[in-house]
Amino acid sequence: MNEKTLFVAFSTQKGGMGKTAVTVLTASYLHYVKGYRVAVLDCDFPQHSIVSERRRDEKLITGNAHFKRMAFELFREGGVKAYRVKGSTPETAIEDAEALIAASDKPFDVVFFDLPGTLNSRGVVQTLATMDYIFIPVSADRLVLESTLQYATMLHENIVSVGKGRIRGLHLFWNMVDGREKSPLYEAYEGAIEELNLQVMKTSLPNSIRFRKEMSEERNSIFRSTLFPADRALLKGSNVDELANEICEILKLTPDGKE
Repeated sequence: MNEKTLFVAFSTQKGGMGKTAVTVLTASYLHYVKGYRVAVLDCDFPQHSIVSERRRDEKLITGNAHFKRMAFELFREGGVKAYRVKGSTPETAIEDAEALIAASDKPFDVVFFDLPGTLNSRGVVQTLATMDYIFIPVSADRLVLESTLQYATMLHENIVSVGKGRIRGLHLFWNMVDGREKSPLYEAYEGAIEELNLQVMKTSLPNSIRFRKEMSEERNSIFRSTLFPADRALLKGSNVDELANEICEILKLTPDGKE
């Protein structure tokens, strides 16, 4: 795998766009399915949603025989380890990531950063400038689109194009896509995005309630979890696997995973 650890963030200044859910789903797919070594820095202080999700996942395993058996098969028999999830802040994110890398016996392929959804939080811009790649979810809502394009343009013009940071790629992707919306609408939006010298990924994610469902005592099937890959049946139609594979192509990760 790669000798150099890549720093990757799913970032947006618009709340409710699913950046935390996509961070977990992508990290879990790359780690548990593709076999890459990943870690997640939860910098969305003070709520630390991903840290809290990991704690809930661990608690569910200890109290549920089905999940306990799944964990045994994955971690003990399969020889897989859970990826690291560490709480941090935008100001200390890079320092914490470097400490995590230094303490690991094997190099990480990717460290994912979940950052606050506002550039006004201290340290956010500086941390974004140290990312290798940034992926920005956007929806076809006019207000969301305008806000997101302002955000992406600011990053591109003030960091990427002037070489102030180390960002190699800034990629938007359509999220919460309503299947009833017409493709010409997206074609028109993508034309406007292209004029701003911004890139849109080929893969889009549908508007589905499954993205908001964490691992739960109420059901045995798993879609979103920090400790397990998504159930293959639930992956169908979610496009999570397609998005993760496209991200692997963009990051130029070597094909050393399990597939």
